[in-house]
Amino acid sequence: MDKIKKGDIVARKSYGCDILFFVDKIICSTNGTAIAILKGITVRIIADAYLDDLLIIDQHLVDNKLYLTDSKIDNRIFSITKKNEKKRYINNLKNGKILHLDGDKRYSEKSSRYYRKVGLNAIVRNIPEFKQPLVIKDLLLKYKPDILVITGHDGMIKSGINYADIHNYRNSKYFVQSVIEARRLLPSSNQLSIFAGACQSFYEAIIASGANFASSPGRILIDFMDPLIVAEKIATTSRNKFVSINDILNDLRDGKNSIDGIGSMGKKLL
Repeated sequence: MDKIKKGDIVARKSYGCDILFFVDKIICSTNGTAIAILKGITVRIIADAYLDDLLIIDQHLVDNKLYLTDSKIDNRIFSITKKNEKKRYINNLKNGKILHLDGDKRYSEKSSRYYRKVGLNAIVRNIPEFKQPLVIKDLLLKYKPDILVITGHDGMIKSGINYADIHNYRNSKYFVQSVIEARRLLPSSNQLSIFAGACQSFYEAIIASGANFASSPGRILIDFMDPLIVAEKIATTSRNKFVSINDILNDLRDGKNSIDGIGSMGKKLL
């Protein structure tokens, strides 16, 4: 068996190799056994596994999976720009301004490309989840966005139990803290629209902390595009119109199991 190391693309044998991960780091458990901390390359989940449960994935299979993901993004970009080409060209400067904090460098780059291609005014910053609450105030003051996206990787430590214990979520506490910090500065949900969360995040706690939309009510693996779709809809909806989850459902892979919320006023200038 090949030795597992940081940066390898792997899958978990015990889960039927259903998700591809990159090895973020390798740590020692309390009993001295090596454990890999894993981050999904096509879904926003963080997990861990013993090294002997991991299988290194052939690069050809990795490239094919990434190609399919990128093709999905490209297809959406093509559809949007084709449908709204003239309108977006004229009005893109009127769209709401987005500040997007992402804990994953790969997703940050994909998100930045998506926003740019569909003509949205967005600033994307790659900031680890645990640092997001520490920098959110300064970034809001610096960029003065209309829409804030706080995302990255997350996951339940013990899947399927302890739904109400925030310590059973790997990064939900940082998303909650970031929303709280943002609301201390900008209390009104109409002044700043917030999306927060990732795969299997503690939806109820994030909404209670002040977010307009959040993941993941069904504790499922959300699609990479979900946070972008929410931000895009709010940014391109007129300020005199309300955006509810029902206005976004058809674009979400898993509907209200992935994203829900209290809604938000649009942020596009009239």
